[in-house]
Amino acid sequence: MKIFISADIEGTAGITDWNEAFKDKPEYAEFREYMTDELVAACEGAKAAGAEEILVKDAHSTARNLILSRLPSYVSIVRGWSGHPDLMMFGIDDSFDAALYTGYHNKAGSDTNPLAHTLTGRVSRLLINGEVASEFTLNALCAARYGVPSVFLSGDMGMCAEAEAFVPGIATVATSEGFGPATKSLSPAAAVEEIRDGVEAALTGGVAGGLPQQTQEWELRVEFTNPVEAYKGSWYPGMEHPEPRVLEFRATDFFEIQRAIRFVVLS
Repeated sequence: MKIFISADIEGTAGITDWNEAFKDKPEYAEFREYMTDELVAACEGAKAAGAEEILVKDAHSTARNLILSRLPSYVSIVRGWSGHPDLMMFGIDDSFDAALYTGYHNKAGSDTNPLAHTLTGRVSRLLINGEVASEFTLNALCAARYGVPSVFLSGDMGMCAEAEAFVPGIATVATSEGFGPATKSLSPAAAVEEIRDGVEAALTGGVAGGLPQQTQEWELRVEFTNPVEAYKGSWYPGMEHPEPRVLEFRATDFFEIQRAIRFVVLS
């Protein structure tokens, strides 16, 4: 069994403030450890379920967050940003049996995590086929392009609920719940235990389900916080600019949606 894991930090147990997520802040060092511990727990759960190969994508900010000396010997890791439109899923392909997600957070505009956002603070909402999307939405659809099911996610309670609604059969562990700028969270030790057990249970006995609904037509709508960003992105081939802060794009291949996001949202 071959497993892909995408690891973020804003859904890590206990994280509450942006200073805990930024590399240049003193609080970051502590939460970098928690991010690593949760990722390692997912790897251990996968190994216990029979995984023979695990590839991890460090998927937060600089993509250089996980403490490498903590990673088990059977794990390999992708660090940094290649520029490929797969973004937080770079490295996945159709040889993987399942995709897992640790430290995930809810979408921009939601109130289930003080650090909720979608890719960048410049986006107020990102919609796929009329539904407001999270980073998990995009990443589960990316995995599905390769035929890889998404079978486990840990993160804030709201993200877990949305993942369960979007991907049939996905297992989740809610690490925290947001209350405005505050959180109620599992202890880091409890989160590690629940993630390890949750991943093992999700993978034991084979992988079933885990693929979001597919369609023949894809529509991307990006609502920026600033009209300047929309104007700059409006020059992307095929992009529509119907309102000052809004861009829209249509495609029949989800990879084209990913490519547009890569060059319009993250350029």
